[in-house]
Amino acid sequence: MAVLPIRPTPFFANKNRAFWQLQIAGWGGALVLRAMTSIANEKPLSFLVLVLIATITGFSISLILSVIYRQLISRRPLITWGVTGLVLMLAVSVSAFINSWVISLYQVGSEASFTQLFLGVFYIDLTLLAAWSALYYAINFYVQVEEQADQLLRLEAQAANAQLAMLRYQLNPHFLFNTLNSISTLVLLKQTEPANAMLTRLSSFLRHTLVNEAGSKVTVKEEIETLKLYLDIERMRFEERLRTDFRIDPACENACLPSLLLQPLVENAIKYAVSPQEEGAQIRVTARIVGKMLRISVSDTGPGQQERIAARRVASTHGEPVSTGVGLANIRDRLAQAYGENHLFEIRTPAQGGFTVIIEIPHEEAEEPHATLTERQANARNVFQLHEQRRLESNA
Repeated sequence: MAVLPIRPTPFFANKNRAFWQLQIAGWGGALVLRAMTSIANEKPLSFLVLVLIATITGFSISLILSVIYRQLISRRPLITWGVTGLVLMLAVSVSAFINSWVISLYQVGSEASFTQLFLGVFYIDLTLLAAWSALYYAINFYVQVEEQADQLLRLEAQAANAQLAMLRYQLNPHFLFNTLNSISTLVLLKQTEPANAMLTRLSSFLRHTLVNEAGSKVTVKEEIETLKLYLDIERMRFEERLRTDFRIDPACENACLPSLLLQPLVENAIKYAVSPQEEGAQIRVTARIVGKMLRISVSDTGPGQQERIAARRVASTHGEPVSTGVGLANIRDRLAQAYGENHLFEIRTPAQGGFTVIIEIPHEEAEEPHATLTERQANARNVFQLHEQRRLESNA
């Protein structure tokens, strides 16, 4: 499909230009219509001069009316319509007086008196200026309604972005608590090297997540890279008990999804499948394109959903810490905010055991080239290193 070289601009984006275009088009059309009517009634060509003068008079008076109406449109309805009626009758009277005077000069010796000419022209000018006034208010009220609707949409978008940001910011404290708790345990056990390695990997993970703003979208490839950084941290705790299997279709690597969408799913899998089982578990992440949707699944070989609910009840009974409920609920809310009803979030517990979460979202290709994202990652890394250097210098 061909792409337009320029994007079309809304007609009322520039109100001043739109006013003059409508003004010229309207009065120009009135001039042509009255001229054709005069010719059809076999009026002499010199009569067209009167039509031209009447059009110029109406054009000029309507400019004055536009200035007055602009001040009245934002007032209370009683003032707006009351003053508009008075101003309109005054404008029509002035226009009819000018046109009647011009016609009386043209028809010298006519039997019709000036009063008769004035009353006859008054009706025509009243029709034109009343129609012009009605269109002026209708168009301006329409523009105001559109502006209010656009403002409402912007406010709704800002609220949605704020909600997405809040949901996104819930992830880091939830994840940091578990990781720092593990580091603290390693320090208490005087396992300095593993603790230092975990801190290093934690800093790499956080630096990677700082590249993307809250509520933004990343490609599947970038999301998997971030997920692997997270798994590197968790593998420090569980070693061979944590086994992973990534099956990512190359065709969907450039597809978009909300950033850090998969991390809570993997975190839940580690908590309920890897951690409680002595042999650990395998976590499998798959992604592929199905029609117009991007399908992603995260599954594990741990206990099913009923066993997880029972484990939470037992932990609650014994006063042990239980899940905060941030993970799955967070993902549901983020998908609802980002895609409305055009998404799928499904939990499955196969008969042979395990736990699977399936997500389907509209397939969107990333427009930003990967090289640019790599540069942004490098910039984030440089900022982080600069802060570390300043911290070391201040401690020294």
